Amino acid sequence: MEAMRERILVVEDEKDVREMIRLNLKAAGFDVVEAGNGAEALALAKNDPPKVIILDLMMPEMSGVEVCRALRRNPSTSRIPVLMLTAKSTEEDKVVGFEVGADDYVTKPFSPRELVLRVRAVARRQPDQGAAKAAPLKAGTIQLDRGSMIATIGGKKLPLTSTEFRLLELLLRRAGSIQSRDALLSEVWGYQANLDTRTVDTHIRRLRDKMGKAGVLVETVRGSGYRLNNSRA
Repeated sequence: MEAMRERILVVEDEKDVREMIRLNLKAAGFDVVEAGNGAEALALAKNDPPKVIILDLMMPEMSGVEVCRALRRNPSTSRIPVLMLTAKSTEEDKVVGFEVGADDYVTKPFSPRELVLRVRAVARRQPDQGAAKAAPLKAGTIQLDRGSMIATIGGKKLPLTSTEFRLLELLLRRAGSIQSRDALLSEVWGYQANLDTRTVDTHIRRLRDKMGKAGVLVETVRGSGYRLNNSRA
C-alpha cells in the first residue's frame, strides 16, 4: 500500500510563485493545496488541517501576519506549523513573524531546494508513534504529554506551537544542562546552525511568556545558551 502523502497548504497571492512552489513540493512527494488570499487559507486550514502551511507575508486585504494570528487563535488550527515566505528580510520583520507564531521564515528570492528542506524539517516536529508511547515529562508543576503534544503547568494547558513544544521538551529532557543556541537550532529546528540565532532567542521569549510565572525556570546562561533549572521547579 502506498504511503499517504503529507499535504501542504501554500498561501500566496502571486499565481506564478504558487505554481513554482507547488511543482517543487509535488516533485518532493507532497500533496499541495493552494490559496490565493488569507480568508481562503483560513477556511481550508480549518476544514482540513494540512501538515504545514507556507504563508506569504505580504498579501492584499489580509496580511500573512493577520492570517497567522487567526490560525493561532483557533484551536483547530493553532498547532499547524507555519513557514512564512516573504520578500521582507530585516531582523525586525523576522521577529514580528516569530512573535505572531511562525515556526520558520524563508525570504524571497529563495532556493526551491531549501524551501523543500525547510518544509520537511518543520513537518518532522509533529508527534510520531514512538512519542505516543513515551511517558510524560515532568518538572515540578510542568508536565508534557509527548504523544498529544500537550503541555500543562499546574493542570492548565499552554497554547504552544509545535516548535515551542519541542523547545520546551528538549529543555525539560535535559533539565539542568546548558543548551547552546546552535544545538537548539540543530535539534529543534533541524538545521545545522544556518539560521540567525535570534530565531532561538525570540522563541525562548515567547515560551517564557506563555509559561507565566514558571517562565523563570528557563534561564539564560550568558555567552552559552539556555537551560531549564529544575531545582526551582
